[in-house]
Amino acid sequence: MERYDVGGMSCAACSARVEKAVGKVDGVTSCSVSLLTNSMVVEGSASADEIIGAVEHAGYTAKAQNAATKQNNKIKIEKPNEVKPLVQRFIISLVLLLVLMYFSMGHVMWHFPLPPFFEGNPIAIALAQMIFSAAVMIINKRFFVSGFKGLIHRAPNMDTLVSLGSAASFIWSVYELFMMTATEGEARMSLLHGLYFESAAMILVLITLGKILEAHSKGKTTDALQSLMDLSPKTAVVERDGKEVEVPIEAVNIGDIFILRPGMSVPVDGVVIEGESTLDESMLTGESIPVDKALDAQVYSATINQNGYLKCRATRVGEDTTLSQIIRTVYEASATKAPIARIADKVSGVFVPVVIGIALITFVIWLITGAEFSYALERGISVLVISCPCALGLATPVSIMVGNGVGAKAGILFKNAEALETAGKTQIVALDKTGTITKGAPEVTDLVPADDVTETELLQIAYSIERLSAHPLAEAITAYAEERNTAALPCEDFRNLSGHGVSGEINGETVYAGAPRFIRSKIKFSEDSERKTNALASTLAGDGKTPMLFAKGGRLLGVIAAADAVKDDSKTAVRELSELGVRTVLITGDNEKTATAIANTVGIEKIYASILPSGKSDIINELKQYGKTAMAGDGINDAPALTAADTGIAIGSGSDIAIDSADVVLVGSKLTDLTAAIRLSRQTLRNIHQNLFWAFIYNIIGIPLAAGLWIPIFGIALNPMFGAAAMSLSSFCVVSNALRLNLFDPHKHKKSHKTAVALPAADENTNSKGEPKTMKTVINVEGMMCPMCEKHVKEAIEKNLNVESVTASHEANKVEIISTEPIDYDKAAAAITDAGYTPKGIEE
Repeated sequence: MERYDVGGMSCAACSARVEKAVGKVDGVTSCSVSLLTNSMVVEGSASADEIIGAVEHAGYTAKAQNAATKQNNKIKIEKPNEVKPLVQRFIISLVLLLVLMYFSMGHVMWHFPLPPFFEGNPIAIALAQMIFSAAVMIINKRFFVSGFKGLIHRAPNMDTLVSLGSAASFIWSVYELFMMTATEGEARMSLLHGLYFESAAMILVLITLGKILEAHSKGKTTDALQSLMDLSPKTAVVERDGKEVEVPIEAVNIGDIFILRPGMSVPVDGVVIEGESTLDESMLTGESIPVDKALDAQVYSATINQNGYLKCRATRVGEDTTLSQIIRTVYEASATKAPIARIADKVSGVFVPVVIGIALITFVIWLITGAEFSYALERGISVLVISCPCALGLATPVSIMVGNGVGAKAGILFKNAEALETAGKTQIVALDKTGTITKGAPEVTDLVPADDVTETELLQIAYSIERLSAHPLAEAITAYAEERNTAALPCEDFRNLSGHGVSGEINGETVYAGAPRFIRSKIKFSEDSERKTNALASTLAGDGKTPMLFAKGGRLLGVIAAADAVKDDSKTAVRELSELGVRTVLITGDNEKTATAIANTVGIEKIYASILPSGKSDIINELKQYGKTAMAGDGINDAPALTAADTGIAIGSGSDIAIDSADVVLVGSKLTDLTAAIRLSRQTLRNIHQNLFWAFIYNIIGIPLAAGLWIPIFGIALNPMFGAAAMSLSSFCVVSNALRLNLFDPHKHKKSHKTAVALPAADENTNSKGEPKTMKTVINVEGMMCPMCEKHVKEAIEKNLNVESVTASHEANKVEIISTEPIDYDKAAAAITDAGYTPKGIEE
């Protein structure tokens, strides 16, 4: 994708013309021109010279944005730098216009005094008007250059309408001036009243005023992006040769060590290698609560160190930093077009030629009906100057730009305009579990000591042995114990044992930790203890938790359960989605028990459990048949589903592949940002609809009014000067309406009146594809010595039980049974025993 700066565009007709011209170049697959930023994005194999040549042939200028334009992500924003010369031009033109109006209206209509040599000399007064009018036209020659160049290239634009209207008024007035020389007395004074020199100048002055207001408002649409760019630090304090030196941000390389003192901004992305502090990351995530940083924590460019000393190693610099990627995403989104913009584009492409045709028809019809030539000309000029293609062209891009800026400040990145539009149309949200609804790392949830053991004793033994393990559940127990300042006991002869557990010696006694099956194989339970332990483990597992048993010296110490904890805002987000009329679905690779527990906790309506990555996209495609579907996820396994969804939403803390596959990125990793994204999208779409309505209705009402269709009915006629004023204000109003989006808070929740769509019917016996649900049962079997033994066990089970498939392994001493209904263990055990082998229970 290559980006170009385009010069000479004045309205939507211009951007449509450039798009059409570039689109015809061989090798161009897509072209999008932004009137708002005066830029163009082109995809395809065509060379830059071919593209620039096509633009120039259409009557405009183009320049490729190369590496020099984007050094260190210093993106070039097309700010309205023409405002100052516009203001200067307007002031000079206004002074000349006021003098002209004094002659044309002040003296002729209201008899204001003039110098003696003008008294009784209508030709002198007319000549003065012509001189001042010509001066205004010369000062504003840009309209004529651009307008007539458009005519020459058969691509008329808004400047064409303005220049034709002004030139027609001037030429007719010059003709009247010459006619005055052939008349005398009252006839000469009558012709003086029919001059339109003031209209020719007034049109240009009012349009220039409109351009100033429009340019000023357009500049504000990029304020959010500019404020992001302004966040980027200019210097960094780095270690060089054992000394701390301040260097330009461009001089920081990957691997450099940089220093952060309180109040300093993080220069580049990095990882903490020394120190502790809290950082304000609100400028990236929208989250006002400071984030604690310690050893190995990630820090991001432009965030602010609040109170501690940190030493960090640079991991991403230049265009690769998180801030730079956010800026790039927001900037590139401004160059894309939402599907709704195609309506305005199609109209804009033919708008100006149609208006010129309507103006000519209006002029001719009034002549045919017997109107004076000057009156018919006035009606035609009014049609030309009241029509405004600019409002149509700006209706969508200004709202998209402002909406993207508001999203960026709230930690919501829309990668393109289409994503900003489609997100608000979401009717179903499919959510991944791990890292999306949950935190993605287990946390201790339950601590249940045995009858003669205290919680402190259980936790101390568990911490002493698990701190030596790298298993995620062990890390959860270690973190839990350290938060409570638990003292660790020396642990010797630590071992990782097959069978889901570890062992070690503490105070001369052997300690075991692991799954219930593992502990049962290491110590003897009393009947009552085994019954209670099994019941507790079953209850915890049913709640989506993983129980771990701890034993010391041959006796049970207790159970510690851990689970992938639900994020604090997940329940709120799901409730808000429901109140927005959006249905929620959970798609996870976890088992059905865990999925059900999580769904019940947060309020999700439907679950799809034990789903492989390839199956997630199949489910998304099915859900799309019921309504517009968004998928939110963070892992590599979510990438196919994110791509398949109408809107892919990546959690910002997720994998790069997930983020690359998504249309929307939630930088702060909060699920409530998902509801905020939908609200912002809906508000932006509503704003676009308002803009398009007023742009269309303005022209629908204004053109007939200017043409004089209302004169026979209401006696209302429109002077060309008022038409020019209306034309100027139309674009200003559209842009101002878009700027109202800056006042919108996407995190402020309001219930929606949208009707929720239906979901696929729930069926306890079938999966999402209508196929019978299957379940897996694993039975431990002793005595199998070879593949022949495996065959005997397999045939015995298949003969006695209704199963889908059986897989036996003599190496693992296990039999895996796939069935559509729960397995009767007693019946299975009898079949295995009859075959000559020993069943050892169902594996948990």
